[in-house]
Amino acid sequence: MGTDAPRTRRHRGLAVLTVVLIAVLVVGGAAAGFGWWTVQRSFPATSGQVDVAGLDATVIVYRDDAGIPQLVAETDHDLFFAQGYVHAQDRFWEMDFRRHVTAGRVAELFGESQVATDAFIRTLDWRGVAEQEYALLDPTSRAYYDAYAEGVNAYLGDRDGADLSLEYAVLGLQNPGYEPEPWTAVDSIAWLKAMAWDLRSNLEDEIDRALLATAVPPEEVARLHPPYPFGQMPTIMEGPVAAAPAATEIVPLPDEAAATATVPDAATLDASAAPVAQLADLLDGIPELLGPEGGDLGSNSWVVSGAHTASGLPLLANDPHLGPTMPSIWTQMGLHCAEIGEACGFDVAGYTFSGLPGMIIGHNQRIAWGFTNLGPDVADLFLERVDGDTYAFDGMSHPLTLREETIEVAGGDPVTITVRSTARGPIVTDVSADFADVAEGYPAASGQPDGEYALSLQWTALTPGRTPASIFAMNRAQDWNAFRSAASLFDVPAQNLVYADVDGNIGYQTPGSIPVRRAGDGTVPLPGWTSANGWSGTIPFDQLPSVLNPARGYLVTANNAVSSAGPVLTQDWDLGYRASGIERMLQERIAAGGKITADDLQSIQLDTADANAAALLPVIAGLDLDGDAARGAELLDGWNARADVDSAEAAYFAVFWRTLLDDMFGGLPEQTRPVGGDRWFSVVGTLLGQPDASWWTNERDGVAGRDAMLAHALDQAWAEASDRMGSDPDGWRWGRLHTLTLTNQSFGESGIAPIEWLFNRGPYELGGGSAIVNAMGWDARDGYGVDWVPSLRMVVDLNGFDDSRWINLTGASGHAFDPHYADQAPLWERGETRAWPFTLAAVQDAATQTLRLTPAGG
Repeated sequence: MGTDAPRTRRHRGLAVLTVVLIAVLVVGGAAAGFGWWTVQRSFPATSGQVDVAGLDATVIVYRDDAGIPQLVAETDHDLFFAQGYVHAQDRFWEMDFRRHVTAGRVAELFGESQVATDAFIRTLDWRGVAEQEYALLDPTSRAYYDAYAEGVNAYLGDRDGADLSLEYAVLGLQNPGYEPEPWTAVDSIAWLKAMAWDLRSNLEDEIDRALLATAVPPEEVARLHPPYPFGQMPTIMEGPVAAAPAATEIVPLPDEAAATATVPDAATLDASAAPVAQLADLLDGIPELLGPEGGDLGSNSWVVSGAHTASGLPLLANDPHLGPTMPSIWTQMGLHCAEIGEACGFDVAGYTFSGLPGMIIGHNQRIAWGFTNLGPDVADLFLERVDGDTYAFDGMSHPLTLREETIEVAGGDPVTITVRSTARGPIVTDVSADFADVAEGYPAASGQPDGEYALSLQWTALTPGRTPASIFAMNRAQDWNAFRSAASLFDVPAQNLVYADVDGNIGYQTPGSIPVRRAGDGTVPLPGWTSANGWSGTIPFDQLPSVLNPARGYLVTANNAVSSAGPVLTQDWDLGYRASGIERMLQERIAAGGKITADDLQSIQLDTADANAAALLPVIAGLDLDGDAARGAELLDGWNARADVDSAEAAYFAVFWRTLLDDMFGGLPEQTRPVGGDRWFSVVGTLLGQPDASWWTNERDGVAGRDAMLAHALDQAWAEASDRMGSDPDGWRWGRLHTLTLTNQSFGESGIAPIEWLFNRGPYELGGGSAIVNAMGWDARDGYGVDWVPSLRMVVDLNGFDDSRWINLTGASGHAFDPHYADQAPLWERGETRAWPFTLAAVQDAATQTLRLTPAGG
């Protein structure tokens, strides 16, 4: 049984699909004509009139020259019905693939290689939680989800196979019997679980600490996971200068519980090492629909009040940093009621997720909002003592909850798994048979009884929540109070919310279901057999950080710490390099006395200043060097520390940085080696002031001491850069190494070149980098390619919404070879944006195609 994932692993058994090459020949004879007809047959109608059963009145779909749809309807039902219809027109394969992922049914599409992926998702039961959330919806929100599903199914109608999307033609060569099922509201809601999983906070940090604890002393684990530098880096609430933090508070326990409280001793950490390591490998193999987990999975968002803008009204900027996919994770859209009233209450535009009704990020006719990942600690691992179908808890045996799941497998026999759960959550180490010898040696080392030990996961997203309804409440909100009310429903994934309105107000709100712990701080796994460890509840919404109209006149969120005071949200913030850069640029413009414009905010989004390089350059300049190391230092001398796409210095520095990380930390356990980014900026930056620290010693290469280590890395980097880019540094460019290939989630890494050519686009040469405002993140373990990107960029002008700007990573369409499949990518690559029409007059003026969806038989 493999652990291949749809997005990140190749599909075994696809070699037969090389015959698809016939269908994509674009030169010569009948094959070319047949290929182009196969490609084009799924392109939807975007002009004229289509009769659609289920509509109450006509809906007009305007599309501009980028194919971005703006819908105008008479009723809420018809608006969301039409949104489902148009999403299906543009992106149904993407929707269908996503719902298979969220239901743990990918093996139905691609066979045995996906069984482990499905087993893990079934263990977490995303689909089951979504079903419960649908049942909890208020009648109005449920009606919106149902109307959306009706619209999707109206489009499906009698379409199937390649009439829906080219991917079905390719899939049919391996899995010819597959037919999509009708869409349901639960399919939509389950996508929110995928969002929550990919933005699941510090679970990987918890795993990393547990693995590091088996290799290095506790003080070195702490060094490699530095705390947030309060007082040095900005916080969201206090701004650029924050007070020193108070000690982390632990909720007091009753005396009897305190007497039995268990903290993670060496034996516990050693015991958990085996299951944690295998869990880490498993997590690497499951679908990452928003991109690979890591420190660069974050976002920038900030808002500036009219006191500092040229118009006198606020400006709001947002660029979420997610994994690049083809097509983009987002779809741009407008949802407009022809007349706002009781029958129809929406006038909103922005970015949606295909498969989900409503608007995720954007603005309506009065307010605008943006998201960045808050990253609270909402998931904990517990080491459980299991005996048969029971587990130990407070000295007693309790029955495990058992649930059987049958995974259908294309081309193979069904696989049945048994999911075991404690009261905390599912046992996640049951997914692989490799855990049979889990925690060997633990009982003898810890004094605990012999038996089976496994890891359970407690995660807020596994409790049914209210996020599905919060989206509509946010879309309709007309002021700060209504916005906060909507935010109070946004349980998971918890996001930083920035706000602006046409009355000149700006604000910030922390939402989310965030646990209160009885013991510990959520940074390492704890024993699960005592009630002294665990959660006592969640932080009440009215105690979560919130501010309206701060005196400084702006708010910046970039996954940095929210506040030095208030409730404990996590120990694993982004360390503030991006936030500090944005704050600095805003302050410079304010201090200069100029008024900030939308162009200024766009310029800030593209900033490439590298704080890590700025810290290392003076140290490098002071070294006594010769040979290639001296050549490298000479190249860096006078560099402005900006990771520009055409910079030779940036290219060489990146190679040096990756080499340095490997030389210093390559001996750590494989799963804990440096990715790069903010955490490692801080670790190495601190060590620069400790030139004799042990981390500057590499016995393999005979290097000892900071200066020798830096010289060694400079020397090695010159050789690698020359090998990769040629011997003449005048020809070096950061963009030659730092490239992005937009990769289709399902077929983009099939391993078959003709299929990958069908669906992938690029490469694109990019500047920026990890923990840089222009956050083109890369993984130092794997190379220099781009793994995280600003998945969209937007600047909203509250003085006139039609003056706002936006851009998507790819294009409006999910159909390969459609003119709008990747047409925004070159603009995005260059840092350009598009006009964003909002008012009906502007939408009509920008329209190049108009489609009328009319009630069938009307």
